Amino acid sequence: MEERIEFLAEGITIEGLLQKNSQASGVVITHPHPLYGGNMHNNVVMVILQTYQKLGYTTLRFNFRGVGSSQGSYGEGIGEQEDVRAAVAYLAHIGIKQIDLAGYSFGAWVNGHLNCARAGIANMVMVSPPVAFIDLESVSTIDCLKLVITGSRDDIAPAEMISQSYHAWNAAAHFEVIGGADHFYGGYEDRLEEILRYSLTGIKINE
Repeated sequence: MEERIEFLAEGITIEGLLQKNSQASGVVITHPHPLYGGNMHNNVVMVILQTYQKLGYTTLRFNFRGVGSSQGSYGEGIGEQEDVRAAVAYLAHIGIKQIDLAGYSFGAWVNGHLNCARAGIANMVMVSPPVAFIDLESVSTIDCLKLVITGSRDDIAPAEMISQSYHAWNAAAHFEVIGGADHFYGGYEDRLEEILRYSLTGIKINE
C-alpha cells in the first residue's frame, strides 16, 4: 500500500507516493512532461511502478515541481534533476541499499542527465526517451543504464534515432522495440511489463 510522503528539493516541497517493500532494493520513477499533462499517475508510470512492486522493490513515484501538490514551477529539466536527486536521497535516508531509477519520456530525459555514481543510482531504465522532441545531445555517458524501450510507432522517441544515440550513453545497455506501440503504449502495457520484468529478473511472465 502506497503512503503519501513529502521531501524537499532545493527548499521546495515535493509530493510523492511511497510503498515500502524491501530494504535491499528500491526504485524512483519519473513521469512525462509537466507542460503536457504529465504526472505520476500516467499509465506508463503505473506499468513501471506495478512491475517493480510485483518484484518486491520499494517504490517512490512523485510529481515534479509545479505538478499536482508539488510546490514550485517548471524548471526546464534542470530543476527537475534536483527533484530526482532529492527523491533518490529520500530512499537512501530510509535505508534502501540499492536504488534504481526508471523514467518515461521527459522523465527519462531528466534522469539521463544525472551522474549515476554521484547520485547513488545502481541501474537505470529509460522508456521512450524523447529524442525527436527534446535535444539529448547534452546526455553523455550513463554508466548505470541497463535498458532502453520504445515503440515502433513512437514518433517522439523514434527507434531509428534512439538506435543511433544509445550506444553513446551506454553501449552495453539493451535496446528493445515494441512492435505496434506508439508513445503512449495504449494496448501494449502488458508487453511493456513483460520486457521490464525480463530485464530485471531474466524470467518471462509465462514461465
